[in-house]
Amino acid sequence: MVKIAILGYGVVGSGILQVLKQNRVHIERQARCSLAVKYVLDKRDFSEELGALFTRDFETILNDDEVQIVAEVMGGVQPAYDYVKQALLRGKHVCTSNKELVAKHGAELLAIAEERDLNFMFEASVGGGIPVVRPINLALTTDEIIAVAGILNGTSNYILTQMNNFGKSYNEALAEAQNLGYAEKDPTADVGGFDACRKIAILLSLATGQQVEFEDIPTEGITNISPADFAFARAFGFTLKPMVSGRISPKGVSALSAPMLVHHNHPISTVSGVFNGVFVQAKATGNVMFYGQGAGQLPTAGAIVSDMVDIAKHLHRHIIYSWSPQKAHVLPPDSYVTRRLVRISCDKPEDLSQIIKDSPIIELPDYPGQMAWLTPPESEEATLASLKDFKVNSVIKVYEPLEENLD
Repeated sequence: MVKIAILGYGVVGSGILQVLKQNRVHIERQARCSLAVKYVLDKRDFSEELGALFTRDFETILNDDEVQIVAEVMGGVQPAYDYVKQALLRGKHVCTSNKELVAKHGAELLAIAEERDLNFMFEASVGGGIPVVRPINLALTTDEIIAVAGILNGTSNYILTQMNNFGKSYNEALAEAQNLGYAEKDPTADVGGFDACRKIAILLSLATGQQVEFEDIPTEGITNISPADFAFARAFGFTLKPMVSGRISPKGVSALSAPMLVHHNHPISTVSGVFNGVFVQAKATGNVMFYGQGAGQLPTAGAIVSDMVDIAKHLHRHIIYSWSPQKAHVLPPDSYVTRRLVRISCDKPEDLSQIIKDSPIIELPDYPGQMAWLTPPESEEATLASLKDFKVNSVIKVYEPLEENLD
């Protein structure tokens, strides 16, 4: 029997108990042992609900040698970082769903785990119930990953889906997401692109084997997206999605978290509502896509329990993650060269003749006086420089998969 402590009894923490109970027989068959929760730590009072499992004192868990696995689902960097580090130093394995913790301290915590022949696992930190960390770390280790992209925030994707499919305003879609429990009271981390930014930083760190700092990744939110943006996007054959995109080349990593246009023929364009999708490009394997529920109680809890099972199978053997503390070279924002959809207010199309190259100009009856076109692949600096004499309504990047090889 493997004894477990859960740090945090919120949505995911309670979900772990539910998954362990409902799937007990299957879990024991996969782990080849039973997994038993000995403690649940929370600062709030759940003593009546949890009975003998409940504790407010982390030292109780830390000093109990029976506890072999600690599942951290508290969120935030502190006190989660201190608790996880202490648990590893005390000889306990750790699994977590905390993307802030992993993005900031993943390399350090992995190094501590390796030194002590322990495991630090974080499948649930990216994509909720979608298995993507393991495939990148294990299944694709013999290949060279050149790009990772996709939708990694269900809240933003839900809002943009409602705006696109039902014509709702941003505020209407956000209010609905909050009423349904998809968005927090303060949705800044989600709609500002910061949550997804941390997740792409984790995936790129695994893909490169070096620390990709999320602070170095340009991040834009969806708060300024308007119905006109969807209308003009559709006119060009695109849909708007809250994307992350990272490209890996010998020069370094070029990445961003921002709303982007995705062509309707690309599978990412079909990822709607609260679902997530991750599109990985590798030189030999080609294109691989992962799709599923990127958040929610049971999908995320299931990913945590999956890590617990993996740890139970490897209690005395470290599973190697190729992620060193050495910082990857993150290229400046202008290194991300792509086409852009430009929408301006202009009464004289002839004024655009000097800056538009090989792209039709589209005007829509519902938006008189406005026109839009696609730029050639170029940096954002080049795009904005060409528009200095015009009233610009929006400039939105186009997501396009990389060709097979990068120079």
